[in-house]
Amino acid sequence: MLTLLVVFTLSALLLPLLVKWIGARAFAVAALIPAAAFVHAALLTPTVIAGASDAAHIPQQSVEWIPQLGITLSFRMDVLSWVLTLIVTGVGALVLLYCRWYFDSEKPEPGLGQFAAVLLAFAGAMYGLVLTDDFVLLVMFWELTSILSYLLIGYYNRRGASRRSALQALLVTTLGGLVMFVGVVLLVVDTGTTSITEILELAPTGPLIDAAIVMILVGALSKSAIFPFHFWLPGAMAAPTPVSAYLHAAAMVKAGIYLIARLAPVFALSGPWRPVVISLGVLTMLIGGYQALRETDLKRILAFGTVSQLGLFTVVIGYGTPDAALAGLALVIGHALFKSALFLIVGVIDRQLSTRDVNELSGVGRQAPVMATAAFIAIGSMAGIAPTIGFVAKESALTALLHDAQLGSPWGLVAFMGVVLGAVLTAAYGARFLWGAFWRKKDSAGEYIPETAWPDPPFGFLVAPVVLSGLSLIGLAAPLVDHALQGYAHTSTIPAYDGSPLEPGHLALWHGLEPALFISLLAIALGIGLFVFTLRLGWSSRKRLLPFTAIDGYYLVVRGIDRLSVLTTTLTQRGSLPVYVGTIFVVVVAAEATALFASGPARAELSAWHTPIQLVVAPIMIAAGIIAVRAQKRYTGVVLVSVTGLGMVVLFATSGAPDLALTQILVETVTLVTFALVLRRLPARMGEHNASVGRIPRAVLGASVGVTMALVAIVATSARIAEPISVAFTELAYELGHGKNVVNVALVDLRGWDTMGELSVLVLAATGVASLVFVTHRDDLLSSTKNLPDASRRVQARIPLVETTEGLRFRTAENRDAPRAWLVSSQHVDPQSRSILLEVIVRVLFHTIIVVSIFLLFAGHNLPGGGFAGGLVAGMALVMRYVAGGRWELGAAAPTDAGRLLGAGLILAVGAAVVPLFFGEAPLTSTFWEATLPVIGHVEFVTSTIFDIGVYLVVIGLVLDVLRSLGAEVDRQAHAQRTRGVGA
Repeated sequence: MLTLLVVFTLSALLLPLLVKWIGARAFAVAALIPAAAFVHAALLTPTVIAGASDAAHIPQQSVEWIPQLGITLSFRMDVLSWVLTLIVTGVGALVLLYCRWYFDSEKPEPGLGQFAAVLLAFAGAMYGLVLTDDFVLLVMFWELTSILSYLLIGYYNRRGASRRSALQALLVTTLGGLVMFVGVVLLVVDTGTTSITEILELAPTGPLIDAAIVMILVGALSKSAIFPFHFWLPGAMAAPTPVSAYLHAAAMVKAGIYLIARLAPVFALSGPWRPVVISLGVLTMLIGGYQALRETDLKRILAFGTVSQLGLFTVVIGYGTPDAALAGLALVIGHALFKSALFLIVGVIDRQLSTRDVNELSGVGRQAPVMATAAFIAIGSMAGIAPTIGFVAKESALTALLHDAQLGSPWGLVAFMGVVLGAVLTAAYGARFLWGAFWRKKDSAGEYIPETAWPDPPFGFLVAPVVLSGLSLIGLAAPLVDHALQGYAHTSTIPAYDGSPLEPGHLALWHGLEPALFISLLAIALGIGLFVFTLRLGWSSRKRLLPFTAIDGYYLVVRGIDRLSVLTTTLTQRGSLPVYVGTIFVVVVAAEATALFASGPARAELSAWHTPIQLVVAPIMIAAGIIAVRAQKRYTGVVLVSVTGLGMVVLFATSGAPDLALTQILVETVTLVTFALVLRRLPARMGEHNASVGRIPRAVLGASVGVTMALVAIVATSARIAEPISVAFTELAYELGHGKNVVNVALVDLRGWDTMGELSVLVLAATGVASLVFVTHRDDLLSSTKNLPDASRRVQARIPLVETTEGLRFRTAENRDAPRAWLVSSQHVDPQSRSILLEVIVRVLFHTIIVVSIFLLFAGHNLPGGGFAGGLVAGMALVMRYVAGGRWELGAAAPTDAGRLLGAGLILAVGAAVVPLFFGEAPLTSTFWEATLPVIGHVEFVTSTIFDIGVYLVVIGLVLDVLRSLGAEVDRQAHAQRTRGVGA
């Protein structure tokens, strides 16, 4: 099962490429994945049925995942999971096969590869959801299906209706999922386990459990579109028809029903269960059936019919008794077959005629007898007509509920009456669907309107709906279905209303002349009569019954949230950086000061100094900070701030922290250059355009922040009562990380996850910097040769420049004897701004500095250095090239875009974290090899060096991105402005 999940994931990732190569035929290939999962589940049928009586035989698989939280990748296929697995994979395979013709066209639709991948990934997520035995993992799959369904519903993303419907479905199901997650946490905390099987065996009770159950039901009801969450499902019909057939008939909406079915055999008698499940289920059943009779769109008729049917399942399977559980699971099987078949039939009609309006269709049934027959069988199963599975399941459901109602159960009576009324409405809107799709229509004068011309669809287009409709006749094999489902029914220990134990009963095509049979026949007859009555009454054109519906409530809430957000943004987002920074500082001071005073008297251990050098450096840093506050010029202020940073370099170096000193001085230098690049676009003097106001409050706030943080540092360093873990770092660095430089080993091994997060921040920072200066892309392969003729830029990056009488040119057969260019900025930089001496010195030192950076990279595991320091040194080399020759020298020095370096570094770092998993080790676990090589001698290689190389590349990419964005791009913009000024 875990292997199949991995196959689903990898196949989804590769599917866009396959769609690009072979178009819509890739769907047929994709269908093989769920088909293989279906065959696997089918082959396990004897084992699953045997496991119903002996839990030891139940197929299951478990892999430890997060042992600290007790979470495992556990999967278990009992009868309920087995049935849902067959539905999810079987219908999924047929829907994917159907897509092969649904999307078949000469010009593939944009985004079709992504759609195929998401649809297959959704099938995999549902496969994992119905099989997992871990409640936390179930929540993860649950939310994953919500996200994937959002992408599928919004496939036609250029249509406003699709975007609104997708967002509506996402908000409703995600909100329900979050509430459910809280309930799951309460249930897990109370029982002490995340295993669903163990929780059901414990069968906990109490007020906390009741609250958890209500929260879990909120998630289940929102997912299955039960009132008051029912409105999102009809809106989701904006999705392509295969999505409606799979997600909204067979898969996603069944997730909530599956969860109710999983919990009902144990929790059906808990206080809130039946009042919530039965009342909302009956209400949903009636609302959906009523609205289906008013629709003129075939797809919306089925959508509201699905809402009604989901209410039926909620009532029957949520009732919890063994006979209701058996009937409910049979209903779920029947619905997956007939409703997906009907949706696919609507898809055929829509693709062939470009309409789904019942008023525009006439006489299609005569021209498409195969499709019409399949639709009649499916509707027959939906209405409960023999010999379909729908008839068998409905008769059993009526019998189960009637039995409890006769014993005096009030909720049994409510459920029974609701199901009978729902059956009447089901027959009515089923008849409306058949009439709307296939019947000949009459005009207002009573004359038959011309038949709609019907172009025959490809044979393969009808395979999926015909197969699904034909499978609805498994009511003929009711004893076999009964034998397969008995295992789930026996999991229920819910007694009858009078307390007597109940038997599950049996599914059969003929139970004799019992009340359920006559009630079912009466419901069908009344339903057909209701359809005729509403048709003659023109119900579909009348005003709605209620002036305010659930969808109106949804939009009212959304508009309220939008207005509140606008009001909040207006009050808080003032467009003033001092206000933002001041707000942050006020919160910091208030929060930290509260914590300091609330903690009571604190112990403080202070020393005047640790080394004599502090007596020299500290006054200089303090003086630089005070003068920086008084500075009137921006660059003066930046330099003075850097003095404090350089003072920290001295303190680090004299306190036995050479790594920190090296890193600090490199960071200070790069930061100073970055500020200089930015300051070129700002006025030289502070307050030249916008004078500073409120200087005294600012000074008070700044001093408060400084004093607060000083007190925090004093209290925090003096409050330790236990031995710090860093004491053991020296030994751990050598034994685990195989290195003597504790700082570097900690960064890439002992605390590698922290560094992984910091790398992500660096990548985001680089992207943000580039975006803020409106860089359209990073593909600045060779800025120095950007304006040179006769070569594509990719070729330019590989061809050297030579000096000719016409200037710098690419080397060709005609000028191959010309000397190679050395300083490429010669014909671009203003001669008055050039320094030949500086350019020559930088070019001479550049490669040496790069070699030093590589030395720091590889030596850092045992000596001061590492990937971060090495990357900064390489970045400094690029800074020198830029300062000496502008963006042209920078392009020659780094003929690649920064995005590739950032991506490559992140891939190496992530790879170093993930690869150990394939060897059964924890992420970021390192190992080492050692050998004695001729000439070189003894060599050791630690795998964490690969992680360090990733850090090295990310840092270089960041520096390069900053230089190109704040330097080269700003230069280009300034040059363009000057050019426009001269032209004007």
